[in-house]
Amino acid sequence: MANSFNDAHHFVIENNIINNTVIRSAPCSTTSSLKELHSRIAAGAIHDSSERCDDPKCHPDTRVAVQDELYSWIVHGDQDQQPRKIKWVTGPAGSGKTAIMGSLAEKCGSEGLLGGSFFFSSSSPSPNRRTKTAFVLTLAYQFAQQHHSMKTAISRVIEERPEVFGKTLPVQMKLLVLDPFREAAAQDHTSAMSQQKVIIVDGVDECDTGRIAIWDADDDSKKPAAGVAAAQQIQTPMLERLKDEDQLEVLQVLLQASSDPCFPFRILIASRPERIFRLFFETGPFAPTLILDEKYNPDADIALFLEAKFTEIRRRHRLSSSWPPPHTISTLVKNASGQFIYAATVVRFITGSRKHNPYTLLDIVLGAKPKGLRSAMNPFAYLDALYSTILRSCPDPGLSVSEPHCDIYDALDIYPPARFINCWLETFDGEAEHLLGDLHSLHFTASRRRVFRGSI
Repeated sequence: MANSFNDAHHFVIENNIINNTVIRSAPCSTTSSLKELHSRIAAGAIHDSSERCDDPKCHPDTRVAVQDELYSWIVHGDQDQQPRKIKWVTGPAGSGKTAIMGSLAEKCGSEGLLGGSFFFSSSSPSPNRRTKTAFVLTLAYQFAQQHHSMKTAISRVIEERPEVFGKTLPVQMKLLVLDPFREAAAQDHTSAMSQQKVIIVDGVDECDTGRIAIWDADDDSKKPAAGVAAAQQIQTPMLERLKDEDQLEVLQVLLQASSDPCFPFRILIASRPERIFRLFFETGPFAPTLILDEKYNPDADIALFLEAKFTEIRRRHRLSSSWPPPHTISTLVKNASGQFIYAATVVRFITGSRKHNPYTLLDIVLGAKPKGLRSAMNPFAYLDALYSTILRSCPDPGLSVSEPHCDIYDALDIYPPARFINCWLETFDGEAEHLLGDLHSLHFTASRRRVFRGSI
């Protein structure tokens, strides 16, 4: 009998007679709506997802000044003379943006300051993490998980307007985020959100376009087949959508959110300094841009990172205390030109190779030098030389870096497991491992056994 009155209210029992109506809440509706939302998010894009377990983080005692400056803006930004709700962090490839944002997200998450996060990645096995499709949905899901009032409001939107999943980002932001926050504020349910301060969005420059059906009116071979609905037959020819447009849409929808008084968070955005981002952040209500340059002394942080990693290698292999030789770290720091990706690649090459000992591998790294006069003007010259050296170390460099294209998979948007492709293409057992050689320092194999290239 007791179970019959779960979540019931507005009734009175007199002499064992119920004289009013039992009204039940509908937890099943909320649960099903959230399950539907969850099925469409990019779970791997959230800062603490299993997919990101191997993503770079700042080594202890490195990038301290950068993290402290960003943390101060997150916590004390309201005290600025002109408080702003959006801040851009930028720097070239390999400067450590993702590591900084990941470490900051972990810190803010552990202190209850993180409202949500999204880490784009062009090498992710999940299409939803490589495109804008699930961006707003993933943020909305995180808000729903953290606040009961948001969960109720978002679930109701999904139940009443299931077409929201096919709407544009601005419409999704309004219906699934801003309107629910406004409703929560009207009900004075904002106390649970008052401690949370920031949304962290990383790698927006890695956001790519999804597959879009486009055809030219003058090219009959590209028009829809006769069996397609008439509405599709008369569609207007479109220009191919550029990834810059999707990246700009992500930026604009974040600006839309920050401009709404009901949105309680600051927004931290990280990307490379591509033109679309420079133009967007040139003017507008933004906090001063943080540029990862020499101001933050990356050389000292790279030296700390290399010293710590070489100590681990020395202990693991029981090497002499004289390894690495004097001036090795200072040489590698100079070669890195402020790019953490160079130091990280050096460490992966030395720890991941199966052909040589650390002494030989370090000699190979130090011998990887750029050629030509123009290399002196290229900050990535030593990184390029190191990549070339690693590629040449494979048994068959040409075949190792070649990419077999399967048109049928591209056409059907099917990406079979790497194990399947390997069994289909290899001419003898173990050929893939043989060909890849030491390329494990330049690429990774996703946990779902689909191979994706790193930043080569």
